[in-house]
Amino acid sequence: MTGSSAEVSGRPVGLALVRPVARAVPWRAVGTAGALGLLLAAVPRLTGDQATGWLALNALRSSALAFALGLAFLLDDPARHTTAAVPTRRPVRHALRLALVAPVAALWWTAALHLVPRAVRPPEAGVTVEAAAVLALALAGAALAVRVGGGTGPGRAVAGGLLASAVLAPLLWPGRWALFVTPDDERWAAAHDRWTVLLCAALVVAAVCAAEPLRRGRLR
Repeated sequence: MTGSSAEVSGRPVGLALVRPVARAVPWRAVGTAGALGLLLAAVPRLTGDQATGWLALNALRSSALAFALGLAFLLDDPARHTTAAVPTRRPVRHALRLALVAPVAALWWTAALHLVPRAVRPPEAGVTVEAAAVLALALAGAALAVRVGGGTGPGRAVAGGLLASAVLAPLLWPGRWALFVTPDDERWAAAHDRWTVLLCAALVVAAVCAAEPLRRGRLR
């Protein structure tokens, strides 16, 4: 009995979960969003000598948003109410999905950066923090939707909310807390401190919301 329990909570079961979780990941949505993001990142290269730093920066921002829209579907799971009864906790299942997608996201972002000509490419560290924050917001939104609503497919609502926020934020965000600035703006460093805070906050929300609800019936 003890050996069986150790096996359930240990490495063999964790490895056994990789294959079914990998099949459950919405790779089509992630792949489509990634392809769109790479097309957007390639716009400055396609424009040739007419490419500018402003165009390159916004191409990368749009590229990150496109991939984030696909990542909003990461926690969609038609069998969620069935798998809720399995011994493996929800944080483990969420973490496993993220672990499967994280290397893909890293390779994708590296490709997106290198699609932009070096001459007009914005500072890589700063724009990478922006991209990471946007992706983390998508994950936090999905985790929050699953935690509060308990639905099986929150991706559409989360993607819609993320897209609306991306359109409205530059218009409504207070100027003294500027986020969307250009590298030649003196507020660039301060803006990316705020992006870092936003990234950390989104990761905390995603981690907290990954926990199993204490009272499933009430949340449903």
